[in-house]
Amino acid sequence: MLNVVRSLAPVAGDTRGQLVVGQISLTNFRNYHDVRLNIAATPVVLTGANGSGKTNLLEAISLLVPGRGLRRAALRELQNQKSSEPWAIAVDLSTPYGALHIGTGSDPETGDGDRRIVHIDGKNVRGQNALAEHMAMAWITPDMDRVLAEGPSARRKLLDRLVYGFDPAHNGRVHRYEKALRERLRILREGPADAAWLKALEDEMAQTGVAIAAARRHMVQQLRTGIATTTSAFPRADLELKGLAEEALENQPALLVEDSLREALARTRGDDAQSGTCVCGPHRSDLVVIHRLKQCPADLCSTGEQKALLIALMLAHVRILTSIRQMPPIFLLDDIAAHLDDIRRASLFEELRTLGTQAWLTGTDTEPFASLLPHAQHGVVEFGQVIWL
Repeated sequence: MLNVVRSLAPVAGDTRGQLVVGQISLTNFRNYHDVRLNIAATPVVLTGANGSGKTNLLEAISLLVPGRGLRRAALRELQNQKSSEPWAIAVDLSTPYGALHIGTGSDPETGDGDRRIVHIDGKNVRGQNALAEHMAMAWITPDMDRVLAEGPSARRKLLDRLVYGFDPAHNGRVHRYEKALRERLRILREGPADAAWLKALEDEMAQTGVAIAAARRHMVQQLRTGIATTTSAFPRADLELKGLAEEALENQPALLVEDSLREALARTRGDDAQSGTCVCGPHRSDLVVIHRLKQCPADLCSTGEQKALLIALMLAHVRILTSIRQMPPIFLLDDIAAHLDDIRRASLFEELRTLGTQAWLTGTDTEPFASLLPHAQHGVVEFGQVIWL
């Protein structure tokens, strides 16, 4: 099961409130020098020319959860190049469990911009995982439009990102597994192999690999539930998780699957040494997405249908987050409306309103958001400034 953690007791009688960015301040972040925005609980629409800073603002919000944000940029890239003062983000957050102040930014003590610090209610916290105890977030960016067609690696990363939204420890398991995988391949490639060290690495790979597979399976099951409850105009998807460990967990206990994976790794050492790859393990698994109505694999669908399927998956993810964490997550949708037809655009906006999420949407033109604007805040972004209309 996924670990969903809460650090604050819910306010009495409040079982399902909103998660809202009430105020956000950016200092020397990307093209923003010193900006403070007061935000209401409704969706936020940001329009403006390319390069004005719309995505930069969404990226800043995405750094309120563990990880490298929606662009996965190096920390030094976040620095405003016109200032030598370190970048910083501060947010006043309203949650069902109380008000919260979160701050994050470049650590001024390192001087190289490669480490960020996190403060929660004025207190320094060690590690970013503490953010996941308070925040829930999802996003869709243009870079994700082709993720369903780019091959197993891209789909695995997407699935792991979704798991991470529920279980912050999942990211650590993936890193430990990948580190052991790389070390095992190095030893096999360089030879002669140290049998004891190989066994220790394969033990780590078996234990963390099965935990990764189990978390992915649980996430897929949750997504199926989320897809089943939709009534939107987006296509429904059938999901299947392909992989030796994932499939073995269907009818075997985890310990037996660990033993099988451990034995497979030991058995294939010779082949892996010759090929320079590892032929078994969750690093070779795949999330298969099928357009249910057309019975067509997502990677064979049109570009428009792939984007529609991705949006359907992310909406299912948001519904699950809302149900399990008892609050709608912050939902970031960068340049989302450009390639949607009128029906799907209206369906998306209606679902965002129904979910009650504080959604942040960007686009170059106002017209695609016409049906949403009466229910949203609208800001025009120009040269690192936001002008509210």
